[in-house]
Amino acid sequence: MSPMTKDFIDEAWWTQAAAAVLLACAGPLPAMRTAEGLQARLLLMDRRSGGDGSEIVTAPSADWSDRGRTVLWLLTRLVLGYPVAILTVQLPVTALDLVTLSRGGERGDGSWIPIPGHHGWYRVLSPLPLLVLAAVVVGAGALIERCAHHLLGPSPAERLAALEERTEHLLERTRIARELHDSIGHALTVAVVQAGAAHAAGDPAFTDRALSAIEETGRAALEDLERVLGVLRESERPVSSRPTLADADRLLESARASGAKVDSDVSGPLGSVPAPVSREGYRILPEALTNVLRHAGAVPVRVRIAVVADVLTLEVRNPLPLDGPQPGRAGGVRGIRERAALLGGRARTGPDAGHWQVHVELPTR
Repeated sequence: MSPMTKDFIDEAWWTQAAAAVLLACAGPLPAMRTAEGLQARLLLMDRRSGGDGSEIVTAPSADWSDRGRTVLWLLTRLVLGYPVAILTVQLPVTALDLVTLSRGGERGDGSWIPIPGHHGWYRVLSPLPLLVLAAVVVGAGALIERCAHHLLGPSPAERLAALEERTEHLLERTRIARELHDSIGHALTVAVVQAGAAHAAGDPAFTDRALSAIEETGRAALEDLERVLGVLRESERPVSSRPTLADADRLLESARASGAKVDSDVSGPLGSVPAPVSREGYRILPEALTNVLRHAGAVPVRVRIAVVADVLTLEVRNPLPLDGPQPGRAGGVRGIRERAALLGGRARTGPDAGHWQVHVELPTR
């Protein structure tokens, strides 16, 4: 090795040490994580294979754990980058030296890799340094990409926050699906029953009443649909505008207009029921009434709403149909049980003394 090459290596090591100290001082800056994350997304992520780089975080460092990982990432880049940069220069020079020595020439002063003698078969070995260079570049790229995933990826706290956000999103989608099932399903069931009854009756007066009921139910369903679409359009919705058990009369009147003989009994201080419980209780009622109309038709229905000892009780009973599908298999019944469970309550559905019963108890405290 020539003295000039030795001096260059010594100077490069001093430069590397100074750069390491500088990066260790700059790494804890919160913005450094953002800058490195953006670079990693741009340079390391292969978008042709479908990766969007979302697993690399571009948010500023939030705690010392993030700062420490950013410093380690900067030092890793420095440690891996220096030998790769040297080999990127030296291996092509070595390939050129092999060709030169195979022709009897002299190797250049810039080469750090010793090659003794002059041999014609050096020409056969000349592609080898280029193949090694390709392997080094590919291997170093894969290694630095893996390091980026570990050191610039989300921290445990960020992973937990992302998981909570995704859970909230899925819960919101489920709630919206239930809203649509409750309002639109109830309205369509009432409309179908009314239309069928009017067609079978052949009475103009009854037909007029049926059309009026279909119109009223359709308007109510449109209001509910607009409310649900408003939830989709707005990230923060005014939940206070959603109906509560105080609006239950509208549902009962809709069921009566469909031909069901609804006998309602409301007792206890409904105004003391917390708004979330009252809103979900309101949504349980159309589920139960819709199942009655769908599976039993226009039959007598007993609805009981009571608030006793910090418990809201909702009960809907109707005679069991002689044949037809079992109501317990309907998705609406599952929705009732899920709503009750989410509020810490319980729901019982099934045959009871010749009747189909939906009995729900929700704690109000």
